[in-house]
Amino acid sequence: MLIKKLCAAAVLAAAPLMAHAADAVTQLRQFVNTVTSASGSFVQEQSSAERRTSSQSGVFSFERPGKFRWDVQKPYEQLTVSDGKRVYQYDPDLAQVTERSVDASVGASPAAILFGSGSFDESFNAQALPDADGMQWMRATPKQGDAGFEYVDIGFRDGMPARLMLLDAFGQTTRIELGGIQSNPKLPASAFRFQAPEGTDVVRMP
Repeated sequence: MLIKKLCAAAVLAAAPLMAHAADAVTQLRQFVNTVTSASGSFVQEQSSAERRTSSQSGVFSFERPGKFRWDVQKPYEQLTVSDGKRVYQYDPDLAQVTERSVDASVGASPAAILFGSGSFDESFNAQALPDADGMQWMRATPKQGDAGFEYVDIGFRDGMPARLMLLDAFGQTTRIELGGIQSNPKLPASAFRFQAPEGTDVVRMP
């Protein structure tokens, strides 16, 4: 579940998209067709009706198809990296890394929009939402019932995705604010490699 929430960054990064003349659904389609890589920063907060957690912040990068890096830096370090085939979730405090296949980790999650090479329409239903907070909004609802989340709302500002609101199957909302996005940068191959530090416990899953 954590992988899918982190991968909700799938819809986070983007390029300038001539947004003023297009609704958010059109902007997303332009993004999928034109953005092959991106990098930026994020602030993420998870909340529910009962409580609000402390926020996390860090940096991210991705390269289609399937390569990404989600690096939480504060208040504690945690790293999720995919080389396009396997996803590694590393917790330095626990000295543990969990390894999964990209298909098992991403599946029909929002990450499929960003990292995958398949059709958006095969996995999601999309609808435009009313403008709010100075942004144009859309909602992507997974067609699969076991996706692990109910929907993801994406807000665009000045042609860039600026906010993501993800409602999971447990009624928790993950809010991610974006900043400093660079579209289509040339990223080093090393950014998407992971080597477990000596002494790390490695848990391999299908």
